[in-house]
Amino acid sequence: MRLREGAWRARVIPRRRGGKPEVMEILVGEPIATCLSPSVYDMICKLGFEVRESCDISSIVTQNGEVCWKKITDCMVYTESAQGLDHRESVRLLGPVCQAVHLHLSSLPEGQFEMRYAPALQWTGVPELFPEILGALRSPESPSICLSLMKLSSCLERALGDVYLLIGKDCPFLLRDLLASEELAQVFGQPVILLNDGAADSRTGSATDRLPSTDELHIGTSTFRDSYEPRGFDRFSWFADCAILLLMQLETGLRRVFAEVNECPKRLLTAESTALYTTFDEILAKHLNDGKINQLPLFLGEPAMEFLWDFLNHQEGPRLRDRLSHGEVSLPEFPKEAASQLLAFCFVLLLRFIDEDLLAVFKEKAAVGSLINLAGTYVSRCHPASQLKKQVLSCEGSVGAWPLLPLPEEAEREPVRSEGDSETDVCSSLITEIVAELCCHVPETHRAAHLPGPLPPEEWPRLLHVLCSIPVRTLFCPRAVLEVLAVLRRVSAHCRRVCGQVAVCVELRRRQWEDRSLRSRQRRNYLRLVRSMKLLSPMLYLILLLIALELINIHMVLGKNASEYQQYLRFLKCILQYTENLAACTRQDRNKWDDAVRLTHTALLKIWTFIEKKQMLMHLAEKSTIKVV
Repeated sequence: MRLREGAWRARVIPRRRGGKPEVMEILVGEPIATCLSPSVYDMICKLGFEVRESCDISSIVTQNGEVCWKKITDCMVYTESAQGLDHRESVRLLGPVCQAVHLHLSSLPEGQFEMRYAPALQWTGVPELFPEILGALRSPESPSICLSLMKLSSCLERALGDVYLLIGKDCPFLLRDLLASEELAQVFGQPVILLNDGAADSRTGSATDRLPSTDELHIGTSTFRDSYEPRGFDRFSWFADCAILLLMQLETGLRRVFAEVNECPKRLLTAESTALYTTFDEILAKHLNDGKINQLPLFLGEPAMEFLWDFLNHQEGPRLRDRLSHGEVSLPEFPKEAASQLLAFCFVLLLRFIDEDLLAVFKEKAAVGSLINLAGTYVSRCHPASQLKKQVLSCEGSVGAWPLLPLPEEAEREPVRSEGDSETDVCSSLITEIVAELCCHVPETHRAAHLPGPLPPEEWPRLLHVLCSIPVRTLFCPRAVLEVLAVLRRVSAHCRRVCGQVAVCVELRRRQWEDRSLRSRQRRNYLRLVRSMKLLSPMLYLILLLIALELINIHMVLGKNASEYQQYLRFLKCILQYTENLAACTRQDRNKWDDAVRLTHTALLKIWTFIEKKQMLMHLAEKSTIKVV
């Protein structure tokens, strides 16, 4: 994504001073030749090339493919104090060595590289990557070098992390710390490790080979891809190649815009020993390092920011850049859908930086117009609030399936006495009252006005879906909001676990009942299970309704003082404790259905007591509305 002079002039960032809106312009100047600082540019592009000394490849690599490390390590120059490397002089002396290796590899006949060096590359876990990269380096196309370097860096980091874990624990977070570790020095020797010293800031993560699904991040790319996909898209051996190049261009382009809108041109430069590189983490943050508001989110708008956070930052998203750059993805298995989504987003973003005449031509295409509209209305799918909605609806579907579970006819007719009959009736009454109270706090625009009186149980699933369709602000959520969301998600997860356990238990006991393999006590316990389901089903719906209502008012938690916030958290954790205990009682090896009734009664009393205090987020939202009116 390159900004061209005169290609694009202004986009409005709404700000107000003195009551008047202000327009911010980005004036694109001369194209930037390099984002490397003078010292880094000199180190990478000049240093070592001025040495004309020739180097015999046989002094570096033997005919058997073994590396003569002494020839290489002799090029390492130490500082006067011998406490570290003289990087500039070491790089200068390594120039002829690197040149000799380059000429040697480039001159190898096809197939010779694999035959000679493949066995020595098995430890990396991806030996097949190296012949492919060698072929790409012989290509006249410029992206091949950048792409190969990034793939090699990713591969090397993952491989070194695996080596570290052979003798150590808790692999270092940063690559530079990994290279400085005693564990790697013990395996490879200190001189070899020093050759890789000064690596860029990167990380080693968990060893996962697959990405989370990107289906739900879809912004409508199929038609676009068929019509506008570049010819070169399919020439890459892996879709990961496309994603790597797109991410590199996206990060570079957004860094340029970031520096422009925040008036910090120095942030374009690459990392120095005294300054960090400007990465996606800083580009997409709410605040700058100095505490000022980052203007880029205002410029891009919430939909674009939500997409970027979903794809790059959220822990439950695909985190494409992290996984690709740290070797956490099997490149051959990289999903085409992920590359397509990224390509479509970059295309829409690029349209903001072209001249108006060309933009008008693109907008005439139906596929492009549709894509722009979809991207402009994108909402987060990977934020904890969005994930909570999915959990609630998934749990509702599981509870809703309970009436469909087959029960033996004779089991329904067989009488059973339970110690908790009266307690069950009390619980049912409490559930009715609490649900009626919760329904009073549903936003008026989403209430079922055509239904007189309390909402009947058969309408509860519809109400849950309605509540989960209400948008919730997710960008840059404060810590308190995220903390509450985390507790609510744990509650929802335990509810889902209870649903699954009950369904499995019912199915197992039904088969055993029909096979007449249940003893007398087990038959009575099965009947208690059937009876308990009639109470647990509405109880779970109640909890899900409470979660959904608190979710749509989640930001009201910021209106609580420290004491009120702690009281609210304690209340939520009481519900969490109830669902944890309920999950324990309903395990197949426990079957404590009477205990489940007692737990439910206690939980309902606590919920009713707290609701009466009007300290729920739904209550605070109504108070806030009244104040505004």
